[in-house]
Amino acid sequence: MDALSAALKVAASGLGAQSERLRVVSENMANAQSTGTAAGSDPYRRKTISFVSELDRASGGSLVEVGSIDRDPSQFPVEFQPGNEAADENGYVKMPNVNVLIEMADMTEANRSYEANLQVIKQARDLISMTIDLMRNQ
Repeated sequence: MDALSAALKVAASGLGAQSERLRVVSENMANAQSTGTAAGSDPYRRKTISFVSELDRASGGSLVEVGSIDRDPSQFPVEFQPGNEAADENGYVKMPNVNVLIEMADMTEANRSYEANLQVIKQARDLISMTIDLMRNQ
């Protein structure tokens, strides 16, 4: 049973991490067109997430935790939009440094990782249930 509880802890930490990753990706996608509010101001800056491995001393398993949520330092692309309130004196607007294709790929990967961790939890739960049934029948 110790191995199963360790598997549950590891999978649960993975669920939490991927859930946070999905939140960050969703925020990036929601702000993919969010420009500044004043002439020449900076638009939304893409967020990035990194993970760290933490040793769970009780189970001996490696848990994943959110290490940090940072801002992507890459340059803002500019577009010619003279009517936009965030346009500079030449009519150019700084656009967010969010690439929707990259965010979609990130979302797909996070979703698959989330589903894999969920499947581990389901399997461990089934094994625990089967073990309890076997113990009852003895």
